[in-house]
Amino acid sequence: MKKCRRCSKPATLHITDIREGVAHELHLCETCAHEYLNNAGSELPQSAEESEPFALKGTEDPDELEQLDQVVCQNCGISFREFRSQGRLGCPHDYIAFEAELIPLLENIHGDTQHCGKFPKRAPDASQRQYRLIKLRNELRNAVGQEDYEDAARLRDEIQELEQGIEGSETE
Repeated sequence: MKKCRRCSKPATLHITDIREGVAHELHLCETCAHEYLNNAGSELPQSAEESEPFALKGTEDPDELEQLDQVVCQNCGISFREFRSQGRLGCPHDYIAFEAELIPLLENIHGDTQHCGKFPKRAPDASQRQYRLIKLRNELRNAVGQEDYEDAARLRDEIQELEQGIEGSETE
């Protein structure tokens, strides 16, 4: 779910305004939408940089923007500037190459960086168990890092139980 452009509430109104042949998108919560509509739309972005679909909020320093635009994926060659203008990554390695820039962007757009939706019904049980195992190992790493040893022990036991279930299903 997209967040409001002016505050951090979920956007409930999505406006596409075309001025001088250029489309400008606004995502606003109900409160900000009332203010916007009462002010006759004076808040539309004026520059191309502001109207980029994945422009970085809070990054107004031109040197900082130029530095971010020099970040390039070693695998596919796409630059962060190209990603920002297209809205599409070039390859799976881009998530690693642009990690520092993508994390805040994903949190802003989706509210999280971890998939928490449904799995396809026809997905094999083994792949779902493997996904669960990876998630538990990450949680274990975080618990140890935060010195929460009780939770870490519980996670360790759960991981061992799940690993035994995976090994048992592979031998059948």
